[in-house]
Amino acid sequence: MPIVEVHLVEGAHTPAQHAALLDALSTRYAEVLDAPLPRIRAYLTLHRPEHWAAGGEPGVSAPYFTAIVLTGRPAEQRHRLLASFTDVVVDVLGVDRAAVRGRIIQVDPDDWGIGGQPASAARRAEIAERTARAVS
Repeated sequence: MPIVEVHLVEGAHTPAQHAALLDALSTRYAEVLDAPLPRIRAYLTLHRPEHWAAGGEPGVSAPYFTAIVLTGRPAEQRHRLLASFTDVVVDVLGVDRAAVRGRIIQVDPDDWGIGGQPASAARRAEIAERTARAVS
């Protein structure tokens, strides 16, 4: 389930940086969530400079990421994702840390599909264990 999508200004970074970013974000996601790497999905969306503004200024390199996780992940883990993804974006792209924005979206396991069935069924034992840890 873990998905991360990064939005960047087209032409601000090289294809090699794009590939390195997706690889590093995937690896970091797996580490922070203690999830198998094959479950991670990482996407990059490029926006034409005239379709992007930061602080009202068109074309400014100000990366934005969204991470999707199943509900039940502890706040500490979600906060680590925000910090870790920001670190990766800064390290790989060489952008100013203050310019990076990100958010975590939590999705109920009944509302996420894995192979055509709800994650609540596909990952029932895993979700129950995670929820029990979060409560204790």
